[in-house]
Order: sequence, then C-alpha cells, then structure tokens
Amino acid sequence: MKKLTLMIADACAAISAALGGAPATAQTEFIANSFYSAEHPHSKYGYIEWAEMVKELSGGSLVPEVYTGTVLLAPRANLQGIRDNVVQVAHHAAVYTPSELPVANAVQELGFNYSDALVAIFAVTDFSVHNATQLQEWKDKGVVYLGSYATPPYILFCREPIRNLEEIKGKRIRTAGSTVSLWVEEVGGIPVNVPSSEMYTGLERGTLDCASNAGNDLIDRSLWEVAKYTTILPTGMYWSGPQWGYNPGFWASLKPADRRILMEATARAMARMNINYIKRADSALEEGKSKGNTIYQPEADLMASVESYREKALGLVYKTAEEKYGLTNGKEVIDDFRAVYAKWEKLIASVDRNDEDALTALALSEIYDTLDPATYGVQ
Repeated sequence: MKKLTLMIADACAAISAALGGAPATAQTEFIANSFYSAEHPHSKYGYIEWAEMVKELSGGSLVPEVYTGTVLLAPRANLQGIRDNVVQVAHHAAVYTPSELPVANAVQELGFNYSDALVAIFAVTDFSVHNATQLQEWKDKGVVYLGSYATPPYILFCREPIRNLEEIKGKRIRTAGSTVSLWVEEVGGIPVNVPSSEMYTGLERGTLDCASNAGNDLIDRSLWEVAKYTTILPTGMYWSGPQWGYNPGFWASLKPADRRILMEATARAMARMNINYIKRADSALEEGKSKGNTIYQPEADLMASVESYREKALGLVYKTAEEKYGLTNGKEVIDDFRAVYAKWEKLIASVDRNDEDALTALALSEIYDTLDPATYGVQ
C-alpha cells in the first residue's frame, strides 16, 4: 500500500512538472440574488442559467452562488443589500424605492406607453450605461449597473370579470409605478402599491380585487387559483432598476478580463431571458384556460381609456420628471431615453427576434463593446 501511495505521489509530481508547476486557477465566489422564484424568467434565465454561463466563460474562475425567492432579501431590500455587500450582485426593482432612484423611476413613467419587451430590455440597458445623469445616480446609490430586465405588457388578473369601465369602478388593483396608478384612479379604481410577491395573498384574502402583472404569473405564481378572470388589457411594462446590479467594491476587485466575461454573459442572458419570457407569458394564458381561467379581451371603452391616457401621460412625463422626481434636466433625460428606444426599434427590426446569437451579438456591438472593462463602474 505504501509503495502504491508513493507511485501516485510520483505521478502527480510528474504531471505538475509537465504543467510547469502552475497552481490551480483561483476561484472568485460571490453571491447573486433574485427575489423571484426559481422558475420565473428573471431567475431561471437571468440568474440560474446566467451563473452557468459565467462559470463556463471564465473556465470556472468566476463562481456565482445563486439565491432565488425572498430567503435572503425581501424585494424592497435588494438595493441596500447590494450597497452593503450582503450580496455582490442582485436584481432590484426601482419602483420599490422611488425616493432613492428618482432618475430610473422618472424614465419608468414611460412604461405605460411602450409594449415591446425585446426592444425595451436592450434600450434600457443602452441608456442606463451611457446616460450621464443615470450613471451618476447608480454611482451615488452604490450600484454598478450592468444589464436590464423588461417585462411583457402587464395585464389584469381579477377575482371578478373586469371587461369595461363600469366593472372596473371601485376595484382595488395592485399596480407598480405612478402612471398606471393615475390611470386606475382616472377610471374609478383604487391603486394598491404592493410587491408582486404579495399578489397571491392579496387576491386570496380579498384585499385586492385585481393584480396587474405579466401573463406568465397566471401560472408561475399560481394566480389562476385566486383570480379566475384575466383581461388582456395592456397596462404598461416595467424595466426600472438593474437586473444585474453589482456592489462597487466587489466590481472594482475583479480583473478587467473578469468584468468583460460578466458583460458577455449579461448580453446573452438578456437575449435568452426575454425570448423565453415573452413565450412564457403567451403559453401561460393558454395553460390558464385549461385550468378553467376565463380570458377576456377588454371592451372598447376600457381599451380606449388606456389609449387616451397614453397620450396624456406623454404630455405629463416631463413635468413629472421635474416636479415629482426632482430632475433639473428632466426633458433632456426623457428625450435621450426616447431616442435610444427609437434606435433599438430599428435595430431589433433588422434581426430575427428569436435568434439568441444574433441578439447577443447586437447587444455586444451596440452596448458592451463601447464600455472599457478596465474603467467602467470603477470609482
């Protein structure tokens, strides 16, 4: 046995010598957090599969430890968790902290007017890593922003049928963001601002009559059990805050080559996440029907109220940016975002919307190739 042990030791020494005696590659392990469940697209594609990409691209030297759900941080706590280095990277929905992230929330006011999630995810990222006012906000709040999320258009999941203006009056509706809340008030409803993680309980207990969220939640969060009626009424989409927000100290500790790897993984994860998020939102509605959920198209008066409020919202967005969120350059910021969104509408029109490789290449060329990993986000 002793002879066998010595033979193994000699063999290992020979292999080490052949490799030049180089030690094993050092690993950088870090905590990554998404407060959505593991099956939600933001977690499944944005964190769980993203983590595998990061490990593969880095040859195993970057190792994210992924947490999903609220076991580590509550939805509203992720910004502080990033800043305090409780997590090294996390998703944070800026609509939960409007006073801390006024620029991101001012831009989110436009969400009621857009409905293309694939355009939005890249446009928001492009804007968020290039606009000077937005970049200063990330820096001031202790976040290195690397990539966006974007939801499909939010629709209504209700305890009772909501098909027209008469039926929506007096209903307590879960909303996120002030523009959709103002529309709810205008049509006679009562907006209720609670995290998406509280929708099921609110509907079950009757403290909510409806919840506004993306179509996939009908199945992924089992809303079909407590909301028997769905209305395909587009009430805006959401993108505010980072899908991947890094702690600045951790980000600065990485080698530029590692930061570049994270950029590449982010580009692909955004493409994969939204391709699948859009598909999932559509398929969940079909699955809901099989479970007895009733799907309605909105009647003409209800749809007209949304369309007319979109025009009104555009007219108010500059005033809202300056008076509600305190931006001294609100018009400049809003106009820059609208221009970037228009740019991405043209770019996305030129590629196959389901081609992950083409979308990844587009994100790299238009966004991440313009950032210097040696300096971006390093204070």
